[in-house]
Amino acid sequence: MRKLYFALFAIILSNVGFSQGNVSFQADIANRNGDVIYIKDAKNQTIKEIKIDKKGIFSDKFDVKDGFYVLFDGTEYAQLFLKPGFDLKLKMNAKEFDETLSFTGIGSGENNFLAEHSIQTEVFATENMSKDKDSFYQAFEVKKKADFEKLEKGEFDANFKAQVKKNMTQEFFGMQMEYKSAQALKNVEGNVAPSFDYVNHAGGKTKLEDLRGKYVYIDVWATWCGPCRGEIPSLKKVEEKFHDKNITFVSISVDEDKDYEKWKKFVTDKELGGVQLFADKNWTSTFIQSFGINSIPRFILIDPKGKVVSADAERPSDAKLTEKLEALLK
Repeated sequence: MRKLYFALFAIILSNVGFSQGNVSFQADIANRNGDVIYIKDAKNQTIKEIKIDKKGIFSDKFDVKDGFYVLFDGTEYAQLFLKPGFDLKLKMNAKEFDETLSFTGIGSGENNFLAEHSIQTEVFATENMSKDKDSFYQAFEVKKKADFEKLEKGEFDANFKAQVKKNMTQEFFGMQMEYKSAQALKNVEGNVAPSFDYVNHAGGKTKLEDLRGKYVYIDVWATWCGPCRGEIPSLKKVEEKFHDKNITFVSISVDEDKDYEKWKKFVTDKELGGVQLFADKNWTSTFIQSFGINSIPRFILIDPKGKVVSADAERPSDAKLTEKLEALLK
């Protein structure tokens, strides 16, 4: 599965229409991941389960409002635009999921646009994120112009075109933020990490220099962040596994100042371990900005001398983190 750098269609995943009616959907999937595909709405609620028939085809009719949805085959996701009256036929190879998505029938234009745009954006990221600033922005402006022109020239549903145009602006902003983040990583990895001096849940304040002599694994998170909370059980297991090794586990909250007491209570109620810190200025804190952090959770690994081993380290739920720590702590 491709890594999605820019979640444009996660942003626009909403039911934007007013009418509700019937849509026909058929899928012919080679090397499928299961015998059921799921159509999910903006709230990630399954609105339809379509089971495979004797001919190996997923086929059904169901009611929708015109808007954006997700197809989930049990392993992979694809964005859809559905509207009453659409008669869509999807063909793909699940082993090359995104690259083989192809639609025919009524509504195919909008859905092929989504599939192609996603692939093209990923290619752009792969080819341009490591370029120098001038080269990146030159390529960025070319892509931006081409994407808007393609959308304008397409014979698409009016709701679809308006919403995608609106959210392409957000996508392009996200693209620039991603580039800045990538450049920040290049600037800090291998160098001494910028310092911090944050309030410690246990009392007082803690500087990064206070932790010298040990590896430091940092979790940048917030109490409101679902994926951050989802990593907590895995983080606890990693902390337990390496509790007697030369490593300190640090969690830095970027919650807003108004949620300070909420953070304190959350740490206590969830019995979070390690060193629990509260960043000053949350997202605009110098340490956070130095690493180009614009999304969380983010994990950082620093060596005993204070140098950055990884500015975007593996998550606790990733088995590769344990492998890396075991190798470093031998």
